[in-house]
Order: sequence, then C-alpha cells, then structure tokens
Amino acid sequence: MGFKALLIEKTDSGFTRSIVEREDSDLPEGDLLIDVHYSSLNYKDALSATGNPGVTRNFPHTPGIDAAGLIIESNTADWSVGDKVVVIGFDLGMNTAGGFGQHIRVPAGWLVALPNGMSLEQSMLIGTAGFTAALCVDKLQMAGSVPGQGPILVTGATGGVGSVAVKLLAQLGYEVAAVTGKAEQHDWLKKLGATEILDRDAARQDANRPLLKERWGGAVDTVGGEILFNAVKGLKYGCSLAACGLVDSPAIPATVLPFILRNVNLLGVDSVQLPVNQKAALWNKLGGEWQMDLSSHRSALTLHTLSGAIDRILAGQMTGRGVVDLKA
Repeated sequence: MGFKALLIEKTDSGFTRSIVEREDSDLPEGDLLIDVHYSSLNYKDALSATGNPGVTRNFPHTPGIDAAGLIIESNTADWSVGDKVVVIGFDLGMNTAGGFGQHIRVPAGWLVALPNGMSLEQSMLIGTAGFTAALCVDKLQMAGSVPGQGPILVTGATGGVGSVAVKLLAQLGYEVAAVTGKAEQHDWLKKLGATEILDRDAARQDANRPLLKERWGGAVDTVGGEILFNAVKGLKYGCSLAACGLVDSPAIPATVLPFILRNVNLLGVDSVQLPVNQKAALWNKLGGEWQMDLSSHRSALTLHTLSGAIDRILAGQMTGRGVVDLKA
C-alpha cells in the first residue's frame, strides 16, 4: 500500500527534504501497521531532519517522534484493527521511520491506547513535548512539591515543553514564574497562567556565585547550562528541579553546595525510554484529571508546510506546539 512521507536524504552537499510516495514494504518489521492521522513537531525532529548524528544515523529517513492514528494491520492479540493509539518515544522517528509519514510500523510494546475523552489531534497537541512537561510536574509532586511553597520557575517557557508546563502548573494551583527571551510573548505566557516573567539574560546573572537567594518552590528546566544551575542555586530548602532539556547547553557549572546546604534535588526526566505502562498511566492522567485546553498552543502544519517549520524551530522562532495533519 502506498503512502506519503517527508523523506530526509543525505547528499554530498548536505541533507535534503522532500515529500515522496513510499510503500509499506519500505517500513521496518514490526507487530503493527498504523495509519497516522496526526503527528507533532519537536526540536529532536528538527535535529533528525538536519542530519544530527546524535539523533539519526541512517539515511534516507522519515523523522517524527510522535504519532497518533488507527491500527490497520495487527500481528498480536493485544491490539486489534481499528484501535486508536498513540506512539511517542522509543526509537520512533530516530532510526525507525516516524510520524512524518502517513504509515508507520512499530513493535506492540511502543503503543498506548488513546485515552478516553481525548481525540487523536488532542493527543498530538500534547505529544512528546507536552508529555515531558507533565512528566516533570509529576516528578516534582513525587518529590514533595505542593502549591504554596513558592513560585515554580519554568525556563524556555514559550517552547513546547515550557508552555505546557506553565499551563499545567497554573491549572494545578501553583504560582508560576516563566523565563523567556521573547518579549513579545509575555502577554501569552500570562494568559497561560504565569504570574511573573523573567528575561532570559536575567536568569543567567550571577552564574559565578555558589548560591543565590532562596526563591523557588521548584523548577522545570528545558534549557540546561547556566540557567539550569542558577535555578538550582535559587531553590528553597528541600525543593526540587526537574531537568529535561539542553537547548542552551548540556553542561552545567555546578558545585555540591546547594545539595548539601539546602537539601535540594536535581531530578532527571526522560520520556523516550520510559516503560510503556508508566507512559499509559500518565496519558490517562492527561485525559482525565490533568486535562488541559491547549488550543492557544496550536500551530497547524501539514507535510507541505513542515520543512519551513523545521527551520523555524531550529532558529528558536516557534511558539507552542506544531501539530501535523497527515491527512491534509
């Protein structure tokens, strides 16, 4: 059966992007063939589309670490043709053909059922970025974070992870301070629920100091580098930071002082290899008690507009979530 896909090919002069017709026989082996209705654009997809070897090693390749659709072929008793499913993480879109194609073939252990009350499109409005934001909040709560302990700092707040984190935290009753370098997005962040906006450069200040004034009741960091560890140095006694990104830097200028003097925690967050049963539990939470209206986050994309959006996300010019309609 034929389908359309965005294909990244390696040439002598670099990497090219084109929309091509592919066959199901081009896909890898797997338990399930899925008709993809929606995907979403993440920073990792843009890295894959530009040949970053830390993400994708083998070309030609179709990126897309997120996919939501219907099963059209099943080789396992656990899933049936017609089931609505969500796939995020694992190797999808990295070295396995991903959600920027209308069909994917994947192992059964990568799937979760679409939560009740959530549409396929809504699931991709969340996608890996929104799921990671929810995972950060979940980890903070497991570490003891509750509203009223002080503002939760969210860095990279206009991005996919950061903006959903601001929305979810505010909805759960937390006071939220958002860090951004985009002055034109201050009003949008306040509408999401941020009560304070910090400039990105201000968040870097005093990086040479071993400790900062105790200010934050917790933090969600999506950028790494000096901003991450400044946030750690500003945590109140016993509070935690959930770290999930490195768009600023994978390195941090760290000392042990915040940990041994203020009893704070640095929590690592990964949504890629998270066991599928844990993914399913959090997806069901997002379809239930943590359900959010993310309509203001949506940037509508198709296969034909995807290449331009990839350039924008690499340039730091994307706000919110890019949702790709594979049927458009």
